[in-house]
Amino acid sequence: AGHGSYTVGTMSERFDCHYCRDPLHGKKYVKKEGRHCCVKCFDKFCANTCIECKKPIGADSKELHFKNRYWHDNCFRCFKCYTSLVNEPFMLRENNKVWCSNCTATEDAPRCKGCFKPIIAGDQNVEYKKMVWHKDCFTCSQCKQVIGSGSFFPKGDDFYCVSCHEHKFAKTCAKCKNPITSGGLTYQEQPWHSECFICSNCKKPLGGKRFTAVEDEFYCVECYKECVAKKCAGCKNPITGFGRGTSVVNYEDESWHDYCFKCTKCARPLANKRFVCHNGKIYCAECPKRL
Repeated sequence: AGHGSYTVGTMSERFDCHYCRDPLHGKKYVKKEGRHCCVKCFDKFCANTCIECKKPIGADSKELHFKNRYWHDNCFRCFKCYTSLVNEPFMLRENNKVWCSNCTATEDAPRCKGCFKPIIAGDQNVEYKKMVWHKDCFTCSQCKQVIGSGSFFPKGDDFYCVSCHEHKFAKTCAKCKNPITSGGLTYQEQPWHSECFICSNCKKPLGGKRFTAVEDEFYCVECYKECVAKKCAGCKNPITGFGRGTSVVNYEDESWHDYCFKCTKCARPLANKRFVCHNGKIYCAECPKRL
């Protein structure tokens, strides 16, 4: 902003006021655009109007101007913070208001979604889907702890830290009762961690493998054969229910593969047929008569 384009002095020669014609000799006068006038007439006819206070800028006042706009020097202040802008950088904004550079930067800065205050250059911030927060304002909707630049889970308009998201939304493992944050599997409509769904004997993972459930315990095929399965009274091998011989014949306290349940004498298959037990051995209906 520049100073006014007129001269104030005390007349030493014979001149009259351009407006009222009073003599100016020995009096204070103002010379503007080649004309001499008394101070009173200058204030009345020539003075510029301050764009801020709307009052004339008299000859005894200091005047500043910028782009055909005029201010008293004490009116030339930041519209926002009222700091004097004489000899300071400024910007002319809407409604002909002048702003200091700091307030201009603050006003034009994006607003924090959390505190609604400006995020100025140098502030640490978090951006997500065209929204921005101060780093310390980006907090978990559940525990209110600062998420900052850490991992988070969005849910509608809310944001959750990893821990709160696990406890609020994640499925709970049927075995360890802890949240399942990734992966996992389902058995009989219940969720499990992959590392929790294991063989009760050898502890190997059962995901994607054949297994057998016995009284809420799970066994891989090998461990089921070795540790759990009944032994066939015929061939003495385990009855697993896998592969050949999925049908089982049970009689009293013993079990057989269906293909092992046959007549002791003639080897006729007896599964789903009449048989006779004699001296602890199994016979078809005809063979006991020949003993």
